[in-house]
Amino acid sequence: MPHSHPALSAEQKKELSDIALRIVAPGKGILAADESVGSMAKRLSQIGVLKISERTPSALAILENANVLARYASICQQNGIVPIVEPEILPDGDHDLKRCQYVTEKVLAAVYKALSDHHVYLEGTLLKPNMVTPGHACPIKYSPEEVAMATVTALRRTVPPAVPGVTFLSGGQSEEEASLNLNAINRCPLPRPWALTFSYGRALQASALSAWRGQRDNAGAATEEFIKRAEVNGLAAQGKYEGSGDDGGAAAQSLYIANHAY
Repeated sequence: MPHSHPALSAEQKKELSDIALRIVAPGKGILAADESVGSMAKRLSQIGVLKISERTPSALAILENANVLARYASICQQNGIVPIVEPEILPDGDHDLKRCQYVTEKVLAAVYKALSDHHVYLEGTLLKPNMVTPGHACPIKYSPEEVAMATVTALRRTVPPAVPGVTFLSGGQSEEEASLNLNAINRCPLPRPWALTFSYGRALQASALSAWRGQRDNAGAATEEFIKRAEVNGLAAQGKYEGSGDDGGAAAQSLYIANHAY
């Protein structure tokens, strides 16, 4: 059993819980602006990330990553910070939806075992997982409803209802695909005891950055694009998005980059 830090006081727990609930209030989400565009590939090339293949991620890789996430979460809470626990599984590969669901369930189960071992207060945490999607090279095309059913099923099998919210990463999906899948997740007929919202980086910023192009004169257009995507995802987080109907625009372009090499 990992060493126990001093127990959180009732006041500390309430503060953490209140903050977590405010972050995932209806229609709210997170802009993930923490990706260093010029250095991600270099930073990750030596340590690797969780990928799906016939033999990976290994049980040891899952265990070690889960324990690191749990230590991080514990340290955050001891310092009054709500940890956003992010066990990302990359979409690289040709695996199908069923295989991704299986691996996602194994990873999330290990993460919540580790969080329990490290005495993390679940009501004062948020989860940031991948949606359950097929590998980028998978020849089968799945509907948002199929993605939603697989994703919610995986969460229901592994994530305690004490967790206030799940803030999905976009995982290289196009802006529109990420919004449609989030919307379908929030319309899934299965019981969902958590808030299900977004913590997107590229899927919130790509159109805005394309409109901006580093030019001050384009700031207004970039702002409009950013607000548009924020509003769309706010609706999707409530299951109220009807889709843009634009299958060929910038928002429909894939944002996938192999091996995180961006």
